[in-house]
Amino acid sequence: MSFSIRWKAWNAVCPLVAKLKRFYEFSLRLENALRSLLEALTSPPYAPMQHLEREQALAKQFAEILHFTLSFDELKMTNPAIQNDFSYYRRTISRNRLNNQQLDAENEVNNEMANRMSLFYAEATPMLKTLSNATTKFVSENKTLPIEDTTDCLSTMACVCRVMLETPEYRCRFTNTDTMLFCMRVMVGVIILYDHVHPVGAFAKTSKIDMKGCIKVLKEQPSNSVEGLLNALRYTTRHLNDDSTSKQIRALLQ
Repeated sequence: MSFSIRWKAWNAVCPLVAKLKRFYEFSLRLENALRSLLEALTSPPYAPMQHLEREQALAKQFAEILHFTLSFDELKMTNPAIQNDFSYYRRTISRNRLNNQQLDAENEVNNEMANRMSLFYAEATPMLKTLSNATTKFVSENKTLPIEDTTDCLSTMACVCRVMLETPEYRCRFTNTDTMLFCMRVMVGVIILYDHVHPVGAFAKTSKIDMKGCIKVLKEQPSNSVEGLLNALRYTTRHLNDDSTSKQIRALLQ
């Protein structure tokens, strides 16, 4: 590859890498925000349902985070160029370091930052992975808080979304398909978080989430709008393949 072509490629990829850095840094802010929201929505003396009723604005912010997370990860999974461009960037700065050269772009995304970003974008669903880890860490660090307070908050939100989607009386109030997609993304997001922190997960018979109902609601929608959400349930949950998961639920997700 000639120098001029390499220079053009470098100049083309640098703004993209800067944007990837902003999203990575935003994921760290989301992690902190999620833990603060979980603390507010699960703290004594109120039960999870009481919290969701009393602090609807916080519940809405929680839902907005999940909506963004699922939206971002769907786009990331359908854009392999993200990792290809970033790999090119890392190869270039590594080569420059060997030659004792440094380009201006390295001041914004140096080798250490590039390594952290690489681990982040290597995940199939990096934002969801960040939130799952944050939720798990929240539960493990708050040992005096019953785990049920967290899982009940998540299962209640999943139930609310499912009922809104499957009940014609509520569904007819949706003014556009974006609202339905918002509810579906939030529902899938809280299911995945629940599955990561609950000891037996979301798919067991003892789960407080009606997984059959949730999957059925998704499958009633056009496949092109929900395939990414179904894939999230298939590939980013922890307990789908456990022995405790019924054959019916596994069949629904095949």
